[in-house]
Amino acid sequence: MAQKNVTVPRLPSATDQYDPVMINQMLNILRLYFNQLNNAGPIAGSSEFNGSDVVAGLSFAPNGNTTTPSLPTQVDLANLRVGDVYYDTSANNVLKIKT
Repeated sequence: MAQKNVTVPRLPSATDQYDPVMINQMLNILRLYFNQLNNAGPIAGSSEFNGSDVVAGLSFAPNGNTTTPSLPTQVDLANLRVGDVYYDTSANNVLKIKT
């Protein structure tokens, strides 16, 4: 999946005669641009719930969302499985794993 909101670069104007420096600059600009297009973009995490049960404590999907992932908190601890990741909001949003 290509990264969204990639701005097309402004390419340098051509010179009257061949200039290897200008060609190298243009190739670098194009290389960066194509790398941005090929980049999957930000990865966000989320939790999957089935009623009050947590199905997946942490699942990743590239969706272009750069906000804080939606994870269960210590309030959901009783519904989590061993090994699930959760935010401990009572300890300044520290990521913890249920043991």
